[in-house]
Amino acid sequence: MPSSPGPALAPALLLTEIRAFLRRTHLVAAAVFFGVLYGLASLLAGGMLDLYPAGGGTAVEVVLGSGTGQSWWLYPGVIVYGPWGVLALPFFTTIAMVAVAAGVGVGMAVAAGLIVRLVRPTPDDVARSKAVGAATGLTPAMIGLVTIGSCCTTTAAATGGVGLIAQASGTTTANLVLNNWYLGVAQVAIVWAALLGQELLLTVYGGLLGVRATGASRPRRIPPPLDRRWVAGALLRGTLAVGGILWSLSMFADWTTHAPATATAGWWVRWLLQHQLIAALAVGAAFFPDRALRGFRALGAGPARLVLAAFAAVALSVLVWIPAPIAGSGLDNLSGQLLGVVGLTGVWGAVPVGAVSGIPLYVRWALEYVLPSGFVLVAAIAPERAFGPLLATVARVEPAPDLQTARPLFEPRRLPGPTASPASALGAPGAGAGSPDAR
Repeated sequence: MPSSPGPALAPALLLTEIRAFLRRTHLVAAAVFFGVLYGLASLLAGGMLDLYPAGGGTAVEVVLGSGTGQSWWLYPGVIVYGPWGVLALPFFTTIAMVAVAAGVGVGMAVAAGLIVRLVRPTPDDVARSKAVGAATGLTPAMIGLVTIGSCCTTTAAATGGVGLIAQASGTTTANLVLNNWYLGVAQVAIVWAALLGQELLLTVYGGLLGVRATGASRPRRIPPPLDRRWVAGALLRGTLAVGGILWSLSMFADWTTHAPATATAGWWVRWLLQHQLIAALAVGAAFFPDRALRGFRALGAGPARLVLAAFAAVALSVLVWIPAPIAGSGLDNLSGQLLGVVGLTGVWGAVPVGAVSGIPLYVRWALEYVLPSGFVLVAAIAPERAFGPLLATVARVEPAPDLQTARPLFEPRRLPGPTASPASALGAPGAGAGSPDAR
């Protein structure tokens, strides 16, 4: 069966399927309800809303700055005093909280709608499920579709995960509490990535339950079979996405200790190439493996091979040893951190490992250093081998029917003979030469 590229990039990034599903199922109000509920809980848990009987009237105060230039991301802030208590709305913290609440509300509403479909399927839904069969992997994918962007999102975005975020970013909890703007950036990134995963699953599996808009001009996606290759590919895509996102967020964690305005060229090479380039390639391959493979194939011909060589060089710079003068300029690499752990100094090219040690450090090395950079290195050298496991999880696409070659609704009957009359062609009794009665 012919296939075509996976979900379009721009509609997926804009969560087109999720927004259409909410409109068709009339769950927009549910998304608003879940979002407001989560936002209220965030205000209370974060200490931004303090409810107590204060009495008196209502007053609003706008705070433009601290006077010391510190914690610039909190200003301008708004403080509301009322008979019910105090509401404090710092600038960036409020923006991040609203974005996270909106994402959680959307994910929970979609999950609620899908749970209703799974628990109380319509006759059409049952027919679709029987037609596909258990071998397609519908059940595990639908379980993931229900959880991604909802329950997992609320857990990942909870403030109680500050210590985990600190270890994954290579910094300390105290540093993140002091620079709490990073927590907002991390929460927004995690929620958006979870919703993107929900969008892609809804694109592939939503049609099986009738929750995806379909039309004569839209292709039909056939989910891949649930086998060992699917499981291995799904695990690789998941860990590659998580590792790439955390590797990207590590750049913002560096900004809490190294101001971008005064950073050297080495630090900017580290942030833009070693972190963001590798993270973008890894995350793009995890979410859009078929389209990413097409891009790597296109770069494998002619002068464009220099781009692949640059990708491989950047990936190698993250993994292999870098001489001391270059490593001391701000570049990061796994081999240098290994030398630092065994006690060598910067003369040997050792790189500080930060505040993380023990098992969290080993997990960070594997998830953020080895996996994204190793994948990009293999993809630059042999794209087919690198993307093979990922493509085992990609849906097969049946092209949309061609209206010009489609079978007509009414087919005229073939004339029985060269001298047949219109009446005999229509099956009516007549005396034409082609009529059975004439014979």
